[in-house]
Amino acid sequence: MGYWGYYVVGSSGRPLAELDALTAAPGMVLHTSAPDGWQVWEYPGGDGDVGTMYTLAQESGAPALFGYVMDSDCVAVEAAAPESGTWTTCLARDVMAGYLGVDGEGLGVDDYFLEPADAAGRAVAWAAEAGRTVPVEPLLDVLSSGPDPLAENLFFRLLDRLGVVPL
Repeated sequence: MGYWGYYVVGSSGRPLAELDALTAAPGMVLHTSAPDGWQVWEYPGGDGDVGTMYTLAQESGAPALFGYVMDSDCVAVEAAAPESGTWTTCLARDVMAGYLGVDGEGLGVDDYFLEPADAAGRAVAWAAEAGRTVPVEPLLDVLSSGPDPLAENLFFRLLDRLGVVPL
């Protein structure tokens, strides 16, 4: 059995867990911190909700994102920035497609998440709003990869490629 839970990422002069935007996730634990106030908080478990990243981005004044890891197989990503807005994608897309299946209306992974090329473009804009200049190709590589063997590794590789939390 793999890991189930959230990783919440943002930049603030205060601990993210103290911000109003994350009050729905009591018991978050600091996983790591990085330069410029970047923090990664962990909220283990498959139950609950950490709130929206748009609210966190507005409150912190900086881009924010979460990765919801599903049994270490795949990751749902929600990202937001104060100016460029919200977007969602997933990591280990083929595995995520298996989790989602196709619902009664014929909706699948492509209906719920941005495709890798579109997500990479949004990620470059997200990183720019974070004060980072990043190329699209390394982001596209991560967004197109399989679980490697743990999806958490892909998530932290994404943070590295975004220039906010180095590996």
